Amino acid sequence: LRLGKRMTRPWTKPIRQLWAKLGLTARGDPLYEGQFSSGLTLALFSHVLADPQPDWPSQTRVTGFVFYDEPNPLPREVAQFLDAGPAPLVFTLGSSVVNTAGPFYQESVEAVRRLGCRAVLLVGTDPQNHLPEPLPEGVLAVPYAPHGDLFPRARAIVHQGGIGTMAQALRAGRPMLVVPHAFDQPDNAARAAKLGVARTLFPKHYVAKQVTTQLHALLAEPC
Repeated sequence: LRLGKRMTRPWTKPIRQLWAKLGLTARGDPLYEGQFSSGLTLALFSHVLADPQPDWPSQTRVTGFVFYDEPNPLPREVAQFLDAGPAPLVFTLGSSVVNTAGPFYQESVEAVRRLGCRAVLLVGTDPQNHLPEPLPEGVLAVPYAPHGDLFPRARAIVHQGGIGTMAQALRAGRPMLVVPHAFDQPDNAARAAKLGVARTLFPKHYVAKQVTTQLHALLAEPC
């Protein structure tokens, strides 16, 4: 834990700078300590996922999802791809797991080839996520596209289960295959599965054969 605190200290530099600017006294590492305020604790997710529990601090308030919607439209390349054919599968690993994707995108492309579906892959900027050209017909790989604009036009969404991505997928009303890696993601995946809107496949099982099976079943289920 001490090593983790040292490694992640740069992440919270903007918060420490804000404390100093406001003349506030630092109260430990904001990433690891002081999660529960004596005044008010905001739970930034929807009652759809969880209602307040008896062991929660009494001053906790569930706010609903906090959406960040890009002010810019879909990239032209993505918009043209969406307009050119049936709704695609969308594959994304959010903002953090995308940097440790492993074979996720390669296995996804092979699963798409087996299913014969169109697909959009949001691969980030990590060179390790580079996919060999040419991609199968009907498959588009781009660094990023706004989830709020892309997800409603998807046939189904494969994602890591982070709360922001989960919120956008739920709002879009599209079925999900959740591939949880860490943090809140396994819990979010379990809650989405309990709602009947998602299936779960853990990273160690994320190979083309399993992905094909899960997506085939997901797409066959009634909405």
